[in-house]
Order: sequence, then structure tokens, then C-alpha cells
Amino acid sequence: MIKLSVIIVTYNSEKDIFDCLQSLYANNNLNEGELEVIVVDNNSAQHEEMFAKIHSLYQNVRTIKNNQNGGYGQGNNVGIRQAKAPIILIMNPDVRLTTPCFQKVTRAFEQDDRLSMYGMRQILDDGTPSRNSFCCTGFVNGYFATLLTVFCNRFNIYLPSLLYFSGACFFVRKSHFTKAGLFDENIFMYGEENDIHHRLKALFGAHFRYDKDMAYMHLTQERKSDMAYEDKKLFSTIHICEKFGYPRNKTIRNKIQNVNLLILKESIRQMLSHNCQDTNLPMLRQYRNHLKELIKEEA
Repeated sequence: MIKLSVIIVTYNSEKDIFDCLQSLYANNNLNEGELEVIVVDNNSAQHEEMFAKIHSLYQNVRTIKNNQNGGYGQGNNVGIRQAKAPIILIMNPDVRLTTPCFQKVTRAFEQDDRLSMYGMRQILDDGTPSRNSFCCTGFVNGYFATLLTVFCNRFNIYLPSLLYFSGACFFVRKSHFTKAGLFDENIFMYGEENDIHHRLKALFGAHFRYDKDMAYMHLTQERKSDMAYEDKKLFSTIHICEKFGYPRNKTIRNKIQNVNLLILKESIRQMLSHNCQDTNLPMLRQYRNHLKELIKEEA
């Protein structure tokens, strides 16, 4: 009996997927036949070569070619619909499991039929802690959301009603997720986990569990924030908030408050470091001005 289906969506991910699969199987502590792994490729140029290599290394991995690059959520939906297990693990190709966790997680879902989602601690490439969860920005005051996110991640605290897991790696009950409508395919990338949190909470209550004793590594050290990246996140948040009846201009104002605190943090860091070249201050100030222009357009 298959207990867990792992869905990994790839797009030009040849440099990541094989280490991802290796970490997955190295940390699999389920019995034979209880794990299903599905790789969905979002129409990458080299998908045939990648699939052939996957099959040569892992005969049991199911590969699915998606005929379009419909985004992260759409690709995951393709895999979820074909998954046979009652529990789904959504996993980015740039994630590396570091802890044998499957037995513990599947047992938790079996013992509590109300449980919808299960999250773990996220660490960076160098082993330092990353942000494990985020306050549901857009729906609440931006200053409060930012400070709560920082505080809870600093002290490894999870508040199910207010915080959502990072979308890079999380477990979800398939029946709950299916009833909630799966991923919103109008969101191409970024913000999906915020949306999922609210839809599952509305249907089933905030039955989410965070395990601070289990961790995964997310290879995000080379990512740099820029205007385009921030805009993609913002408009995903606006789309999500509007679905729940929250006004667009309030979402943008909350984002301005969030950016104000980030500017303060970067300014203090720059003052304390006499040779601080790596700073996002210029981009953050430019982005704040951009947000203020958006507010004027809404008036």
C-alpha cells in the first residue's frame, strides 16, 4: 500500500533533480512499496535526457511530461491528480532532505484525521536557519506581519492560525487539498502557500503541524531579490487577498509597511558594518517608491 506520494516539479532543473532524488531515497524510512515518487517536467528543453537518466538510476520514479509550462502550481496539480497515496509531499528540486521523516509524518496523519498540513524546519546551503514560516501578509498590518514573522522564526515558534509554511517542502492530506481545489493555477509562481493556508483553514480549521526537530535544506543562497521578483510576489498576494475580499490598495499599503521595516533593518546593518557592500537598500528604496506610485494609481 502506497502511504506517501512525493511530487517534484522540474523546469530546466537538470543540475538539481538528481541530488534531490538521492537525498529523498537516502532518507526514506518507509517500507518497500509505501513510497511513490512523481517527477513532473514543465516542458523543459532537455526533459527527455533528464527522464532517461532518472529511469536509469531510479526505476520506480514516475515521470510525466507536462505539455506546457503552466507554472509551479499547475505542474504540481498534474502530479497530485495522478498520485495514489493519501498523503502528498510537495518538494522543490532544489530541496535536500536531511532527516528520515516519512514514517513519523505518515503516522501523524494516520493518527489525526483532522490534520491537513505538516511542515518542517528549513535551513540554507551553509546550514544556517532560514525562514520556516511567514505571517499571512496582505491580510494584516504589514508592520505586525513582518515583526511576527521575524520573531517566530528567530525563536522557532509556529502559530497555525497566523503563519503558513514555506512552499518549498511540505506535506498535505490529498483529500483535504483536493476538496480545497488544489493549487490556484492563476498563480504562476510565488505566494501559493499563503493561498493554500487560507483555503484549507476556511474548510477544515487551522489543523497544521510544524516539526522543529526535522529539517530540510533549501538551496537559495544564490538568489537575489530585485524589482521583478518583488512585483511577482506582490501581484500573487494581491490576487490571493482579492479572492478573500481584501482590498487591493490595503494589500499594497501593507507591503509598503513591510518594505519600510526591511529598509530600517538594512540601514542598521550597513551602519554596523563599515565595509558592507552587499546591501539591498537601493533596490528596496526604489521598490518603495514604485509601491507608492501604485497606491496613487488606485486613488
